[in-house]
Amino acid sequence: ASDTPSAKKKKRRVLFSKAQTYELERRFRQQRYLSAPEREHLASILRLTPTQVKIWFQNHRYKLKKARQEKGLD
Repeated sequence: ASDTPSAKKKKRRVLFSKAQTYELERRFRQQRYLSAPEREHLASILRLTPTQVKIWFQNHRYKLKKARQEKGLD
């Protein structure tokens, strides 16, 4: 089972601050995809890791796509 001591501990979910979310959303409206240097720069400004920024953008693109699909079904 996964509850053995040798099992990797699950990382806690990180909640972004309102300021971080605001900036991520503002940047997302400007451009939906970031290059690696852009991602690193944004991450350093927001005190996040580039991976966190990358995943946030991936999730946001997915949510946008899903919302558009649901809107089309109405």
